[in-house]
Amino acid sequence: MGYDRTVRVDGDFGTTVAAVREALADQGFGVLTEIDVTATLKAKLDQDMEDYLILGACNPRLAHRALEADRDIGLLLPCNVVVRRDGDTTVVQALDPGTMVTLTGLPALEPVAAEATRRLDAALAALSGSG
Repeated sequence: MGYDRTVRVDGDFGTTVAAVREALADQGFGVLTEIDVTATLKAKLDQDMEDYLILGACNPRLAHRALEADRDIGLLLPCNVVVRRDGDTTVVQALDPGTMVTLTGLPALEPVAAEATRRLDAALAALSGSG
């Protein structure tokens, strides 16, 4: 089983990051954290790499439902969304919410994961122009 949901976008990195934020917001997700991996590796290790950003996305209603089912689920929250350059395209990846169910084995998380998957898929489809 894969643990990601991925689309490739022909837009430049900055434009894609803005589009990802908008697509996530349209599906009820806010961005709680942002890690600029490229800048961090440059500053801390003097290493260069392609544009690579990790966004910590959260849909508060879904997070609440997940936490009600399992307080430990916070270890898997927020949902990481990666935006990174790969050659001439920008890759957008989201952690598959089904991973919560697979890792915990808790049936109570299945409806939460299903709704989160539907919403993330809609956001990714909007980016790729198929939504």
